[in-house]
Amino acid sequence: MPHINIKCYPKHLTEQQLDEFQKELSALAVKHLKAGEGDVSIAHTEIPAEEWQGIWDTDIKPNMDKLLKKPGYEM
Repeated sequence: MPHINIKCYPKHLTEQQLDEFQKELSALAVKHLKAGEGDVSIAHTEIPAEEWQGIWDTDIKPNMDKLLKKPGYEM
């Protein structure tokens, strides 16, 4: 039961772009995690730039050793 949680700066994607994005992410999860299409869920939250420090402090920095891909920046 993969759950993908995307947090990003606002990108103002259209509904069509978001749909394409989730379809591609879902396909990757199905392929690599051997999940069923109906088992995948995806959250998408746009975080204003001025609030990103909170994401860094709670989600990124304390979990650096668990990240599959580490950021190329520090705060």
